[in-house]
Amino acid sequence: MVTPRDLVNARLYESEEAVTADALRHLLRARPDLRISLAIYQHQHEAISLARAAALAGVNWSQMRAIMVERGVSLRLGSETLEEARAEVEALRQAFA
Repeated sequence: MVTPRDLVNARLYESEEAVTADALRHLLRARPDLRISLAIYQHQHEAISLARAAALAGVNWSQMRAIMVERGVSLRLGSETLEEARAEVEALRQAFA
């Protein structure tokens, strides 16, 4: 089996962290189910907004809301801070761009 160190030694990546980051990026791109589950987890445990969860999952706000309702997830609607509101606006801009 190939290890991150093998890829660094072959000078394909600068660090093992870069290998891991690239591998995770490709995994999440290839597995939408993982992106959605991760977004739900972060919404529940890390207090990210619904808009941010939708952006992370790669779906629009209404789709994310429907997915969460279908899975019985409690929705946190509305921002608690100005910073969170700005992050939600940016996530919505990206979703509708």
